[in-house]
Amino acid sequence: MIAPSSRQVWLALGMTSAILAAGSLALTAWFDLRPCHLCIFQRLLFMLIAAAGLMAALTAAGRFAGLFVPPLAAAGIAAAGYQSWLQRQPPDLVSCVAGEPGPIERLVEWLGQQAPALFLATGFCEDEALVILGLSLANWALLVFLATLPVAVWALFARPLSGGHP
Repeated sequence: MIAPSSRQVWLALGMTSAILAAGSLALTAWFDLRPCHLCIFQRLLFMLIAAAGLMAALTAAGRFAGLFVPPLAAAGIAAAGYQSWLQRQPPDLVSCVAGEPGPIERLVEWLGQQAPALFLATGFCEDEALVILGLSLANWALLVFLATLPVAVWALFARPLSGGHP
């Protein structure tokens, strides 16, 4: 069995993340979902992973662009994990709405003002608006971010095959 090249892995990560970001937009429109700050932040992370993954696959600065993917995936794990935890709490016990907005909320609010079609947050993080196969969208995002992190680390350190480019 021949292992994929790191360029192929970066391309797969980039395309998968781009499809997931586009899918989140489509699901929002089709099901009239109200994404929260954490949902929008995860969408942003998928967009950034898509950009970094595609740059890693398609440019000479591949390894440099790939360096951004593991921390982005780790941020996604934290955001999706926290949102998944919020969704498992009893109703009205916890909320993502705090007195003072944190850095994620401030970033999402600013992005929502710049490009509302992509980044406007109108929902609550603890709401499970859409469940697919027993998992919320935050749960699915968590699984993807958890898979992305080790794959990206592998792609960063993979040795090229003889004469190949990593």
